[in-house]
Amino acid sequence: MRELPRQLGPYRLVRRLGTGGMAEVFLALAFGASGFEKRVVLKVLRAEHQGHATYERMFLEEGRLGARLSHRNLVGVHDLGYAAGAYYVRLDYVEGADLATLLARGRPGGPLALFVADELALGLDAVHRLEDESGRALGLVHRDVTASNVLVSRLGEVKLADFGIAKATLLREQTRSGVRKGTYAYMSPEQVRGGTLGPASDLFSLGTLLHELLTGRRPFDGETPFETMERIREADVGPLSEVEEDLRPLLRACLARRPEDRPDSAEALHRLLSSARRTRTDTGPLELARWVREKLGQGGAGHSTGETVLEDT
Repeated sequence: MRELPRQLGPYRLVRRLGTGGMAEVFLALAFGASGFEKRVVLKVLRAEHQGHATYERMFLEEGRLGARLSHRNLVGVHDLGYAAGAYYVRLDYVEGADLATLLARGRPGGPLALFVADELALGLDAVHRLEDESGRALGLVHRDVTASNVLVSRLGEVKLADFGIAKATLLREQTRSGVRKGTYAYMSPEQVRGGTLGPASDLFSLGTLLHELLTGRRPFDGETPFETMERIREADVGPLSEVEEDLRPLLRACLARRPEDRPDSAEALHRLLSSARRTRTDTGPLELARWVREKLGQGGAGHSTGETVLEDT
């Protein structure tokens, strides 16, 4: 791994947070007048890909796409730059942890699980509705809604991260048919098969995540990746006896094998989740923040986007 530089463009690098097949991620500081200082995250194209036209184009497309996605439940992209021979994007710094880290330390309870899923449904609705400058729907699908790609802050914010593998129907180059990207345990049946993906695929992944939030396990996990993917193909969720009775129809809808049997949209799923939340204890950012602080401890290190969410694009 290359030596950490001290400066990249106008940003001072503090430490490396993680690395993936295409990029490295750093905690950095941005400075301004009169002692202004702000923690940010820089995602930097890996050294072996610098100067490679294909990788650079993919990285630039990711940055431009991310800059168009502005929503409180999505990690923001605020700058795209070039320095020291490398392209980089500047992302939000989220002080907290990803859901995979938090779930390893305990479940949040039903009302909080529904709140997190509801926030993610709102974020996905923004992703799926994104339009180009002409008002045409881009047909964007995230493709990697996983526990590692959901960041939860100490203030109770929920943000979906990593649009490196997100694809839009109007992008110049499409993902080749049959190429599976994303974390296999959260894939939809059509994603496992290498088929065409639409918004319903993301809703299946969110249903998998909601099942994990409610029960502490994913619904289709097998002994091996192959067994897990075979179970996803069948999408047999069983009796859902660990889930409260009124939530079972919602989960079954999200985890339906056929995309057309799932909720019509992320907005429709949001309405279902909101209805379920109204019958339970009122729970929101304050309660989620309390849970995050409890799991991390008051002095735990902050977590930022990219530490565990990097995938090959």
